[in-house]
Amino acid sequence: MTNYTVSEVAAMAGVSVRTLHHYHEIGLLRPAYVGENNYRYYGRDELLRLQQILIHRELRIPLVKIGAILDAPSFDRLTALKRQRERIALEVARSAQMLRTIDRTIAELEGDCAMKDADLYYGIVDPKKQAEHKAWLEQKYGPEIGTQIDTSRRKMESLNQADKDAMMAALKDIEQELAKALRDGVPPEARSLDPFIERHRAWVASCWGRGCPPTAYAALADNYEHPDFKARYETIEKGFAEYLCTAMRSWAKRQN
Repeated sequence: MTNYTVSEVAAMAGVSVRTLHHYHEIGLLRPAYVGENNYRYYGRDELLRLQQILIHRELRIPLVKIGAILDAPSFDRLTALKRQRERIALEVARSAQMLRTIDRTIAELEGDCAMKDADLYYGIVDPKKQAEHKAWLEQKYGPEIGTQIDTSRRKMESLNQADKDAMMAALKDIEQELAKALRDGVPPEARSLDPFIERHRAWVASCWGRGCPPTAYAALADNYEHPDFKARYETIEKGFAEYLCTAMRSWAKRQN
């Protein structure tokens, strides 16, 4: 089995000798042995551990946590690599989607092609933000909501791009009708909004892949009070977030 000096490992891994010395000093990566010449030597196990350290570091995990992860009795290198591969593959796919969206937007701005409004955000939504929102909902409603969120996400992921475009176009049409009502001074409790609210509820049910009874629809209005939702709705029309939530709750109350 080949053993490598600290300089050779540093060159292979693209890190500095000083970094490897630091990892040794804090107990994160010890050499296989230290020779009589005081040189550090690293074998295959050490190279694989260094790979894990660098992967975790790229995933923005602090060094103090990396050591605890790698030294845990339950840690399995193969399982860790498979999970890391899944995570990175998702990030690569998202980055590729975002790159296509940027390229298409550049092409449109240069006058080469037209682009649908709904496509402006394809691949840009941050999965970290989605995870934070899911955690917020689970804290508010309990862990079972997470299963419902996962079901809805799988439903959306199963759609082809044309179907996704159609769904987003339908949502935009509903929101624009409600925003017009807001501008026209129609109270959010008005029954005249029922056709638009019922269309919105049906759209939600379609996204969920299951029914959306009035009680669940009213609860969804609570979710729309999350800062991220508020920020999005305020870009449609000032005051639209509160307007939509009130309209949803009013409609649901009338169904009892």
